[in-house]
Amino acid sequence: MEPLNVIEELWHRIAERDWAGVGELFADGAVVEWPVSGEKIVGRANFIAVNSEYPEGWTINLLRIVAQEESVVSEVEVPHAGLGVFRAASFWTVIDGQITHGREYWTSLGGDPAPLWRARYVEALS
Repeated sequence: MEPLNVIEELWHRIAERDWAGVGELFADGAVVEWPVSGEKIVGRANFIAVNSEYPEGWTINLLRIVAQEESVVSEVEVPHAGLGVFRAASFWTVIDGQITHGREYWTSLGGDPAPLWRARYVEALS
């Protein structure tokens, strides 16, 4: 599978809660970093555990995906019934059909409020 297709399939399998299928896409020693929260997930099993144990009530919308060779960037929106709307920009490395590294920047909508001093220079996103 091409790297872009691996990441498309990753988000599809996560959305379907197909945790065994998610595991097939990761190298055993894969590392996924979350710089915003200062965490690093080491290993396929830990990545699956973190995601499968997340509180229910969410869906995933894949907004965009771009690939160049083994590097893939994806953006997703994750509405959660009880916790609000989250967005993630994810940078993946896919080698021989498996994810070996990821770096994800997760945030919640409104989680980084715009400072008032910029108001005269910007417009609100719709």
